[in-house]
Amino acid sequence: MTKLKPHISIEFQSNPKMLCGVRELIANVAERMGFASDESTRIKLAVDEALANVIRHGYSKREDGPIAVQVWFEPTSGKRQEYKALRIVIEDEGVQIEPDRICGRDLDDIRPGGLGVHIIKEIMDEVVYEKRSGGGMRLTMVKHMPQKQDAAQTA
Repeated sequence: MTKLKPHISIEFQSNPKMLCGVRELIANVAERMGFASDESTRIKLAVDEALANVIRHGYSKREDGPIAVQVWFEPTSGKRQEYKALRIVIEDEGVQIEPDRICGRDLDDIRPGGLGVHIIKEIMDEVVYEKRSGGGMRLTMVKHMPQKQDAAQTA
């Protein structure tokens, strides 16, 4: 993880009513920093799924558990106004689980729910789950900025 101070740092309780503000903030900032609108919406979905998993599995739907979200825009070398990646770190103090046990369900198992981890891994370029010392979990998600020629091709 980067040692720089995050560009955004939010702490809130595990109340589902708080999620809309966080996910809209992430999407709006991602778009302003250079992601296309549809990609910002997908990043918002990944963050929403991650936070819903914290509330559902980490806190068993308890609404008073602390959640911290930190966001970094990693700059390209030598250019102050261009970024190479968006890094989002979500930390909680909920139930710990071995990171290798966190996986999306088999997509051939057709039933509602249980796709959050799969969706997160499909959208984000890097996804790392870790146990935090002292309790809870940390999820680090990275999305690389589109290359200039990629952006030109999709325009």
